[in-house]
Order: sequence, then structure tokens, then C-alpha cells
Amino acid sequence: MSERPRLTVLSGPSGVGKSTVVAHMRKAHPEVWLSVSCTTRKPRPGEQHGVQYHFVDDDQFDKLVANGELLEWATFAGNRYGTPRAEVLRRLESGEPVLLEIDLQGARQVRESMPEAQLVFLAPPSWDELVRRLTGRGTESTEVIAERLATARVELAAEAEFDTTLVNTSVEDVAAELLALMRVV
Repeated sequence: MSERPRLTVLSGPSGVGKSTVVAHMRKAHPEVWLSVSCTTRKPRPGEQHGVQYHFVDDDQFDKLVANGELLEWATFAGNRYGTPRAEVLRRLESGEPVLLEIDLQGARQVRESMPEAQLVFLAPPSWDELVRRLTGRGTESTEVIAERLATARVELAAEAEFDTTLVNTSVEDVAAELLALMRVV
């Protein structure tokens, strides 16, 4: 009998390509369950409630925190993000591979509450490439980009806290490496 899947946490600086890698990986392996986070952020164009995020207001988020319903949560760029606990645990119990795509604060909280989780750091090929990706989105103000870049420096410095580092030079290669780490392939 194969061992039960571990929770895998993918983290790294904003703009490194976490969402792109996860989307590519899930096209080939839809059986990998990606937790859908709650956020107080307003939807971006094309985002749907329950697909990219569960969009909630501040009062709803406060209740989730107060009731211990979030595995982890953090504030970033003026918005709060959190991972609903119950569904993650249910999926792991049923033997499904579970992936969380979260920030550094969240990864640290998961490490505290679930030390058996596998933490994977997604690194950019270079600082210049990360800056190019962040500024090239065109969805955020200069102030938000500056905050993301400052946060990215801190996040890059935390790489040693993770079990494994993958460098995002190729979405296809990184997705395959992540699947191998999750023992899906």
C-alpha cells in the first residue's frame, strides 16, 4: 500500500509564477486538489467566486479566524487571505494529494500546525526577471508593486526554511518536478 499523501505547500515571492505552474500541473493532473483560499480582496477581471478564491468581506473573514476555521491566514497588500482547514484535512484523509499555493507567512503557519507538510519554495531565475514579471502584469499601482518587491526580498531570504527549492526557468519542468515531489507521477 502506498503511503498517504502529504500536504504540499508551494510558496515563493509574488510574481514568481506559482499560479502559472499550478495551472499547468493541474491541466495534466486534475486529481491534485488545490485548496481555494478565502480573501477579502476584490475579484480581478475574469476571477470567479469559488474558483480562484472564495471572496468574503471583513466580517466573514473575522468569523473564520475566530472559529479556527483557517489552517493559515495572512495579510498582504492590504487584503487578508486564508486556507479553509476542514476541506484540506478531509481531502488528505481520503488519500488525495493536496497542494496549497500560499505566501511565506502562511507557509510558516502550516509548518507550525502540520510539521509533516512538505514545503516547496519556487524561486525566480533572477531578481531582474522577478521585477520584470511583477511590473509587466499591469494590474497594480506603482505603490502596490513597490510593496510586492519589498516583500519579495524578504521572501527570497527565507528560502532556507523550505524543504526543497525549485527554480522557475520553465513552467513545464517545474510542474513536472512538483508532481514528482508530490508522488503523483
